[in-house]
This record gives sequence, structure tokens and C-alpha cells, in this order.
Amino acid sequence: MAWNAEGTGGGVAFLVSAGIVYEIIAAACSSPQTTEINADKRADTLMKWVNIGCVQAVAFVLIAAFMDKKHAGPIVGGGILALVVMYGLYVYAKRSGLEDNEPGTED
Repeated sequence: MAWNAEGTGGGVAFLVSAGIVYEIIAAACSSPQTTEINADKRADTLMKWVNIGCVQAVAFVLIAAFMDKKHAGPIVGGGILALVVMYGLYVYAKRSGLEDNEPGTED
């Protein structure tokens, strides 16, 4: 595998491949909605995994930017925007879930 596939779109291909794996796995796991619903029981655990996911995402984005220097700006920009938006969603979900009195889905 060429780690420096400059000008060939290797970083984009890398992100697409990695992204689809993450999206498929995430579809079967917790979401901001689950975080909100079960915040009273699992907020700290859910946020721990959000933070771990953020570290993984940063690593993948940086590798892709390194592989595709020509498109490093958009790769990093897109990664930063997605990270900020998604992290914000989880923080908002946690706060909303802890503030409401609705029962969660877990005992």
C-alpha cells in the first residue's frame, strides 16, 4: 500500500473505505438519541466511547491527509467540521437526557 499516494486521491479512497466501516458499525451501536434516552444510567460510559471514537477519527483523518497532500485541506476541514458537529450532538444529548425526567430504556 502506498502511504503517500499524492495526487491520486488515495486519501479520499482511504476515508471512504474507513468511513463506511465506521458508519456500518455505528449503525448497530449507540447514537446521540440513545445517549439522551439512557443518560441517567450510562452517560459517562457513552461519552467515554464518544471520546475514544474522536481519537480514532482524528487518526484516520490525519493519515488520509498525509496520504493525499493535494487534498489535505478539505480532508482535515471535513474531519474537523464533522468532529465538532458530532461531539456537539453527543454533549447536547447527554445534557438533555440528564435534565429530563423521562425513563430510559435500561434498568
